[in-house]
Amino acid sequence: MDGSNSSAAPAVTYVSGPVVKATGGHRLSMNEMVEVGEERLTGEVIGLDGGTATIQVYEDTTGLKPGAEIKGQGMPLYAELGPGLVGQIFDGIQRPLAELRERWGDFVRRGKAGTALSRERVWDFKPVVKAGQSVSQGEVLGTVQETEAMLHRVLCPPGISGVLSKIASPGPLTLEDKVAVVESDSGRDIEIGLFHRWPVRQPRPYGRRLMPSEPLLTGQRVIDTFFPIAKGGTAAIPGGFGTGKTITQHQLSKWADADVIVYIGCGERGNEMTGVLTDFPQLLDPKNRRPLIERTVLIANTSDMPVAAREASIYTGITMAEYFRDQGYDVALMADSTSRWAEALREISGRLEEMPAEEGFPAYLATRLAAFYERAGQVKTLSGSSGSVSIIGAVSPPGGDFSEPVTMHTKRFVQCFWALDKELASARYFPAINYLQSYSAYVEAVSEWWKGQTGPEWMELRHEAVEILQEDAKLQNIVKLLGEDALPDDQRMILEGARMIKNDFLQQSAFDPVDTYCLPRKQFMLLKLIIHFITRLGDVVESRIPLFRAMELPVVEEIHRAKYSISDDEVTRFDELLQAVDEQVDALVSRSREAGDGV
Repeated sequence: MDGSNSSAAPAVTYVSGPVVKATGGHRLSMNEMVEVGEERLTGEVIGLDGGTATIQVYEDTTGLKPGAEIKGQGMPLYAELGPGLVGQIFDGIQRPLAELRERWGDFVRRGKAGTALSRERVWDFKPVVKAGQSVSQGEVLGTVQETEAMLHRVLCPPGISGVLSKIASPGPLTLEDKVAVVESDSGRDIEIGLFHRWPVRQPRPYGRRLMPSEPLLTGQRVIDTFFPIAKGGTAAIPGGFGTGKTITQHQLSKWADADVIVYIGCGERGNEMTGVLTDFPQLLDPKNRRPLIERTVLIANTSDMPVAAREASIYTGITMAEYFRDQGYDVALMADSTSRWAEALREISGRLEEMPAEEGFPAYLATRLAAFYERAGQVKTLSGSSGSVSIIGAVSPPGGDFSEPVTMHTKRFVQCFWALDKELASARYFPAINYLQSYSAYVEAVSEWWKGQTGPEWMELRHEAVEILQEDAKLQNIVKLLGEDALPDDQRMILEGARMIKNDFLQQSAFDPVDTYCLPRKQFMLLKLIIHFITRLGDVVESRIPLFRAMELPVVEEIHRAKYSISDDEVTRFDELLQAVDEQVDALVSRSREAGDGV
């Protein structure tokens, strides 16, 4: 820029969809938030080249003209963090959708930005520290009962420490009121409110990262027993259209052993998000029988909303999750789906005329995915408590092709891979998780927890079940050619055993009040029962008794019904079934020998 234009306000020179270029770049900073045009459209500086600034606009740019003025806000894209987050519905840049609807109707209009957290709402603040104490960043200053299910801990913001010279008395406060005043080491007084702002693209600090050791229980047997995820872990749910990604995440949101759920609807169809927005307030939390929405934060950025805001929604959600982690909570973040987020990156990259990589995605796709999943983890917070963020991201590969870039790169950065299968879903088999393509790297890490909660043979039972399923997969190729009747009984025993594992253990009904959720002890006993029966089938085959006779025993039907008929508090009934298996198989072998059918 020459000297004659050095004082001119930044102005639009070029518009291409959500990407805008402007003069006056020397007056703006990288990642600074800006307002564009007369309607004050929200944008973010994503590139600076000499005096030219490149801006991505988070709203529709239709009608925006060259010459429109741009005003810098002097701060990066941020999230407001404080009481009022839980139970709310935001868009990708944390605009409160309920407030926008009340003020301007059912459609989100351009340039209309409500306040993320209500400044009028009154909160009952209870201090937990006293004036004169030394406080450090991340320390809890007081509490607010945000909902019946959620106690909000008011933190000393990161980067602030010193002597507490003033603390608010117990009583009602709004977000505009000051909670505390801290005198820093330099002698400067720093005022602290009920909320603070944090740049969404910057990870929040913590003390140290902890090794995963405790599973994030979901109540879904195929996940908890076969492919467990640890608290603070990462998982991907890839699958084509109609395989149940969203339904699986809904089920995990309801049952996951987490204190807070952050659900990000990133680029999904509007009718799916409508289902989330209408169902969650009506669902009851199984822990306290309160509405599930009382410990849930929803971010809705559907496919018809501006593409740039879709790209930002992931960062807004993970920042909120880290904030609750810093309070000492276990948080489960559901991202549905990261494929739509990657498509937003691809569209913006194309507008920027960047060199495309595979399938048109930008070359930095893998870097962005890695940075997102690395923000998960179980940590020791700045205040010394323990908290975690577990990330479960849905991936929507076109045509169910797991070799496409988003799925392949995601597979590199997650430790759990729950591959959904179109054939299983078409057969009404849910959860439609393919037990041959899926894996978990947390099995060893959580095995000690499982052994302590269930029994020392947990790992052995799981390993035996996996081996039976793998052997079954090999035999299925022969069955397709020759038929099941052509196999000898020892191989048909494998097929029958695998069928029981698949139908009586892995398959689970979300609509059955007993089977929708399964405690660890019941999972263990159910698997133990099935594996024990398969082992006893081996005794039948060795006695040269036709296999069909064993499959006609009365106890077989009881095993089939066990997941529905035995509730979590009736697990002692499994011991009765184990005894019944031995009695009936022993009687069958004895009768066969007496009749001369056996050896």
